[in-house]
Amino acid sequence: MSSLALYRRYRPESFAEVIGQEHVTDPLQQALRNNRVNHAYLFSGPRGCGKTTSARILARCLNCEQGPTPTPCGECQSCQDLARNGPGSIDVIEIDAASHGGVDDARDLREKAFFGPARSRYKIYIIDEAHMVTSAGFNALLKVVEEPPEHLKFIFATTEPEKVIGTIRSRTHHYPFRLVPPGTLRDYLSAVCEQEKIPVEDGVLPLVVRAGAGSVRDSMSVMDQLLAGAGDEGVTYAMATALLGYTDGSLLDSVVEAFASGDGAAAFEVVDRVIESGNDPRRFVADLLERLRDLVILSAVPDAAEKGLIDAPVDVVERMQAQARSFGAAELSRAADLVNQGLTEMRGTTSPRLQLELICARVLLPTAYGDERSVMARLDRIERGVQFSAGAAGSRRGPRREFTERRR
Repeated sequence: MSSLALYRRYRPESFAEVIGQEHVTDPLQQALRNNRVNHAYLFSGPRGCGKTTSARILARCLNCEQGPTPTPCGECQSCQDLARNGPGSIDVIEIDAASHGGVDDARDLREKAFFGPARSRYKIYIIDEAHMVTSAGFNALLKVVEEPPEHLKFIFATTEPEKVIGTIRSRTHHYPFRLVPPGTLRDYLSAVCEQEKIPVEDGVLPLVVRAGAGSVRDSMSVMDQLLAGAGDEGVTYAMATALLGYTDGSLLDSVVEAFASGDGAAAFEVVDRVIESGNDPRRFVADLLERLRDLVILSAVPDAAEKGLIDAPVDVVERMQAQARSFGAAELSRAADLVNQGLTEMRGTTSPRLQLELICARVLLPTAYGDERSVMARLDRIERGVQFSAGAAGSRRGPRREFTERRR
């Protein structure tokens, strides 16, 4: 098997293979069909979403012997040079502006740019991390970008287009790339795993998609790490949660069920298990917030999984549907708000365990608070017949009587 990283082995070689960026690839292909290609482009967007890859594909389309064409032939010398594992072309120059963004580098590029291509139709400069070019460097490039010779094309790629000076931006066609939707990314990763012939358990791909946060390259790197460590049984859910640092689903189930039943002992036992197992309390709270978010959606939209609003295996969705039914709407919303507030407060805390225990206490004790959210949560509990903790403030009067007095 090739030792190349997964994202390099599966790097797209044509616009048709680029996923999740149809709003960019379709107009570019149409411009190539119409032979209305601009002399300078600006590709912007989050990291790992296909900017540099699309720049290479555009260069391949422009210099193909059958081109300019939206579908490179893959057989001519230029296409082979610019292929996934090709040696590169002398006429397609990639520059990392992070280390070559000064005015002297820009002057050197400007002087070389006027020489014609050696073997291809165009000489193409792909300037990656373009926001790192200094203002003086951009000004040195301005004239050649504004009025380049016919053989010259520029493609700027950046994560921060606002840092590219306006005089350069105004002379380019700007294409903003986006993060790839979770469903699209999951299907793509599933296809890659099938090609790699390594089994992957249900529930692993949603974790990978979540870790990648919409970036194809980041998701592929995570998947590569999991595939590299897979045994004969393939990539298991337990292995993925341990390696990626996510909370095991059983812990989340336990604490959610404790919240629903008002069982403080069970909730604090979960906290103890989280700490004793070496899990990061902040990660646990973040994962708990993600679970509560899913429950809020399931409470409002029972068929959320079928509509693609929740990305989880069937058995997990069924379990979450049962959990959502065990909460009242106000109670569930209040729990999510308190966990979200607690997650913010955990930044820089000196005692993460204490903060986690306080979050659980706030969720479990709505009687200790007199705000509208807590009152509505208490009403939900009363309607479901859940008893309040004996130590809650005002519990001596009884929950139903206290609620009636507050309503008066």
